Amino acid sequence: MTQNLIAFISAVIISFILTPWARRLAIKVGALDIPKESRKIHNKPMPYFGGLAIYVSIMACMFVYMPHTSANYHIMAGATVIVLAGVIDDMFGMPAKIKLFIQIIAALIAMKGGVRIHFITNPLSEAGISRLFDWLSFVITLFWLVGITNTINLIDGVDGLASGVAGIAATTLLFTAARLEYNFIVMQCAIIAGASLGFLPFNFNPAKIFMGDTGSLLLGYMLAVTSVSGMVKSVAVVTLAVPVFALGLPIFDTTFAIIRRFINNKPVMEADKDHLHHKLMRVGLNQRQTVLVLYFISMLLGIVSVIIADADPFTGLTVATAVVVVAFVLAKKAGLFVRKEQ
Repeated sequence: MTQNLIAFISAVIISFILTPWARRLAIKVGALDIPKESRKIHNKPMPYFGGLAIYVSIMACMFVYMPHTSANYHIMAGATVIVLAGVIDDMFGMPAKIKLFIQIIAALIAMKGGVRIHFITNPLSEAGISRLFDWLSFVITLFWLVGITNTINLIDGVDGLASGVAGIAATTLLFTAARLEYNFIVMQCAIIAGASLGFLPFNFNPAKIFMGDTGSLLLGYMLAVTSVSGMVKSVAVVTLAVPVFALGLPIFDTTFAIIRRFINNKPVMEADKDHLHHKLMRVGLNQRQTVLVLYFISMLLGIVSVIIADADPFTGLTVATAVVVVAFVLAKKAGLFVRKEQ
């Protein structure tokens, strides 16, 4: 526990110290988010590269505090690929198909190191779980890693939202892993949470710097590989729903966005101004109020994740199904499937 706390504090300090440096670097090289599109909430150029501070913090702490295993080296290599692509995207832009291809490469690197979803919940079996065929394990793991990598990026539209939600998700996974005595995952979650928290003071409204794709894709990737490594790799885990709800807010918001764009015959990768944070601001909340509401929702979903982790398979699946149904009903009532932006 003491070493986990030290790792967390170290990640906070490194991220906090390096963020102003990353801001100066972004301004120097012209890596700025200039608000040319109507969906942009900010009204002045904002430096990117906050993700570089988060990256250095996570990599340094993993190298110092975590075992030097093949799995960790592969995870760090995949993270580096993600960050390099993010830097290029933040500076020059990058086609969505190229970004997706690079994310698949990063996911395959992690999978080469042993990151795999081997089991899935099956309430009808005596053990409550079933082992996946190797090919199905490959497909589901790849889909999970690439999908979760993008979820944090898609909610990164309001000051402090992505870094805060990533920190909450990492903390939720930390508590769940601690109850299951997955000590190496507890350490990894502590590092991710610390790096996110150290960056947050500079990103909370009014933001001084954005994390950019460099940071949002990195945090998504790290949460994806961590959740697979700790939550669904072992037969002791009740259900895949544990990491799903730990990462609930970005997963639900991304799912609603995909459904919305499909219903309205729009490309899935096309950005819009109809995410949950946009809806909340449209009804009168300011950026800070919106972010705090979404933090609260993320914490509630985190509590659901912890409840499911302690439940038997049938109860866990029942709770998960009920929460998903309620979420979709509320989303429909809130108009999250309707495209308002023209």
